[in-house]
Amino acid sequence: MANQYIGYIGTYTKEESEGVYKFTLDTDQERIMGVTPVAKLQNPTYLTVTNDNKYLYAVSKEGDNGGVQSFQIKETGDLEALNSQASAGSPPCHVSVKSDNSNVVTANYHTKKVESYLTNEDGSLKPVVDVAEHEGSGPNDRQEKPHMHFAGFTPDEKFLIAIDLGSDKIITYKIEAGKLTKVSTFESKAGSGPRHIAFHPSEKYAYVMTELTSEVIVLDYNKEDGSFNEKQTIKAIPADYTDVNDGSGIHLTRDGKFVYVANRGHNSIAQFAINEDNGALTFVEWTSTEGNWPRDFVLDPSEKYVVAANQKSGTLTLFRRDEQSGKLTKLQSDVKAPEAVCVKFLHA
Repeated sequence: MANQYIGYIGTYTKEESEGVYKFTLDTDQERIMGVTPVAKLQNPTYLTVTNDNKYLYAVSKEGDNGGVQSFQIKETGDLEALNSQASAGSPPCHVSVKSDNSNVVTANYHTKKVESYLTNEDGSLKPVVDVAEHEGSGPNDRQEKPHMHFAGFTPDEKFLIAIDLGSDKIITYKIEAGKLTKVSTFESKAGSGPRHIAFHPSEKYAYVMTELTSEVIVLDYNKEDGSFNEKQTIKAIPADYTDVNDGSGIHLTRDGKFVYVANRGHNSIAQFAINEDNGALTFVEWTSTEGNWPRDFVLDPSEKYVVAANQKSGTLTLFRRDEQSGKLTKLQSDVKAPEAVCVKFLHA
C-alpha cells in the first residue's frame, strides 16, 4: 500500500531486545505502528536492505564470533533466515550491499577489519572473499587503534569507502568481484573521529559526520580516482554546548538539497541546506529527538518523514519533513523500540 511503509530496526540485545524488529509507518495517520520482533539475533545493530527488497543483511554476534546474517524478506515483511558467516571476534558495526545483491561488505569497530563477501543467487552469503586490516591511531583516548565504523559503496559502485574513526582516515578501495585494492586515503583533522559518509546525488560531493568533534566535513569527490578534498567543516552542535556529544548518523535527501545528522548527547537532528552550486552547507536548525542517544535515523521512501532511533531510551521518534525548508516537526515520540540502533525501510 502506497500509504504504508515497512521498516526494520537494528538493536543491541544487552537488556530486553530480542533482535531485529519490524514496524509500519502509516503516512495517512502519520503514525508508527506494530513494532514487533521478526528475527532473534544477538546484537544486530546495523542492517541493510537490498534495492529489490528481496534480502536483508544484519551484523550479528554468535557466541564468541561475529559476522553477518542473511535473510529473505517475505511479502508480509517477515524475515526468513538464510545463513550466516561468522569468525572469531566481536561483530561488525556496519554492513552494506551492492545494488545487484552480489557483494556484502562489513566494517568492524573492534577487529580493525573490513570484510567482503560474495553472495549466492538465493541471497545467502559465501565465505569471506577478501579482508582489509587497518593500522594507525589518533590523539583522542578512544583512538588507541583503528576503529572501522563504515564500509559502503560509492554511487557508481567502482569503489568501496572505509572509514576509520581510530586513525581519522577515509580509505578508498577499488572493488572488483569483492576483491579490495587500496587506491586513496584522505586524512581528516586529527582527533575528529570520522564515522559515516553520505554522497550527493551529483556525485561531486560527499559529507562525513565526525563522532568525536561533532562536525560535518564537506568533501569534493573525484569519481574517476575515488579521492577526496576537504572544502568545508561545519559544527553540528551549538557552540555553547559543552556536555558529552557523539556525532552519529548522516543522511542526504535524494534531491540533493539537505543534509541531516544526529547528535547523541545533545539528542538532536541538525539540518543543513546544500548550496547547489558548490555543495557547501548552511545550518538550518536543530530538532530534539525527544529521546536519549539517537544512534541513527532514516528518511522514509517518500522523504516526507524522518524516523529517529533513540538507543538509551529505547524509543523511535517520528517527524514530518518540510521539503522546502528542510525543517522537522515532531509527530510521535516514545514509540517503544528496545535498544534501537538503526532504522531501514523497504525501498519504494
